[in-house]
Amino acid sequence: MKFAELEDTGANVIEAYGDGHVRINGRDYARSIAVSAGHLELDWGPKDVDSLNVAHLEAVLGDATQVLILGTGSRQRFPSPEVHFALLERGIGVEVMDTGAACRTYNILVSEGRDVVAALMLD
Repeated sequence: MKFAELEDTGANVIEAYGDGHVRINGRDYARSIAVSAGHLELDWGPKDVDSLNVAHLEAVLGDATQVLILGTGSRQRFPSPEVHFALLERGIGVEVMDTGAACRTYNILVSEGRDVVAALMLD
């Protein structure tokens, strides 16, 4: 799926996503990736939500992160309670959704200037 063009703010924008890939700023990526307005974590880690742990998220969350959008592949799957509670303890809102919805939501929040991280798993 291709997205409509967004205003160029200099932030990382997800331009397209599809079976097993996302396009960010003109480059395609085919493995799990974490993205924020100013950073890409290319070798982020977990292939699927079952292997996601707190350390994976600690590696990509900044001190000012307000929201984590967790894209869990072709369907919505929830992380372990340990992962969810670790985020809540830090005061970070977490939204879990399929990766396509996560890409769309990330773009909206980053265009609003929110400090958001999208952690995307591509199955």
